[in-house]
Amino acid sequence: MKHLTPLILLACGSFNPITNMHMRLFELARDHLHQTGKYHVVEGIISPVSDNYGKQGLVAAKHRIAMVQLAVETSDWIRVDPWESEQSHWTETLIVLRHHYKELLKSHNIRKLPGENTWHKEEAAKSSVGSSVTVVPELKLLCGADVLKTFQTPNLWKKEHITEIVERFGLICISRAGHDPSQYIANSELLNKHQHNIHLVKEWVQNEISATSIRHALRKGQSVKYLVPDSVISYIKQHNIYTEKTE
Repeated sequence: MKHLTPLILLACGSFNPITNMHMRLFELARDHLHQTGKYHVVEGIISPVSDNYGKQGLVAAKHRIAMVQLAVETSDWIRVDPWESEQSHWTETLIVLRHHYKELLKSHNIRKLPGENTWHKEEAAKSSVGSSVTVVPELKLLCGADVLKTFQTPNLWKKEHITEIVERFGLICISRAGHDPSQYIANSELLNKHQHNIHLVKEWVQNEISATSIRHALRKGQSVKYLVPDSVISYIKQHNIYTEKTE
C-alpha cells in the first residue's frame, strides 16, 4: 500500500463572520489533495485574527471564535484555534504557521529543530523512538487564490516571509472569479520557483459569498440563511452583532 503523507490545513483570516464558503474551502482542498494520491488530510485549523488587526467593522474575537466553534460542530476534522486571536497585536501569517508547526512537533515529541531559520525536512518528517518511526504531518496554508496576487503588492508582505511560506510550508489556493492564479505564479520568479509547493484548486461551483456582503445584508435586515450556518445566524441574533447600531 502506498504511503500517504499526513497533512494539516491552516486558514487565517477575520472570519467576520464565518460563512459556508469558508467551510467549503476546506472540503475542496481536502478532495484535491486526496485525489493527488500523495496526501491524507488529517486536520483543518481555522485561526481568526486578533482584535488588534484594526479592520473597520471587526467584531470582538470572542464572538468570532464562538461563531467558528458553532460552524465546525458539523465537521469531524476541522477545528478553531484561538491562539492568534488572543495575541495583543496583529500576528503575521508566517508567525502563525511557525507557531502551529512548533505545536505539531511538540505533539509528536520532537525537539526544536537546529537553527531557527533552518529547515530540515528529513529530520522533521521522521523521529526515531526506539524501533518506531513517527511521521509528522505537513502543514500548509489554505487560502483564496487572490492571496497570490497580494504577494505582488508593494510593502504588504516581507519577501523573506513569502519565501518561507511557499518553500517551507506550501499553499493550497482555491480559485475565485476574476483571478488567474497560474498567471500570478508565472509573473513571480519566487512563486514560479516553488510552484511545485503551490496547489491550485478550482471551485467547480462558483460561489462568491464574502463576509463583507454577509455583514452588509445583516445590517439591512436581509436573510443570510443558507449562506451562513444556522447556528451562527442564531448567535448573531442573540448577541445583536452586525447591526447598524453596532457598526
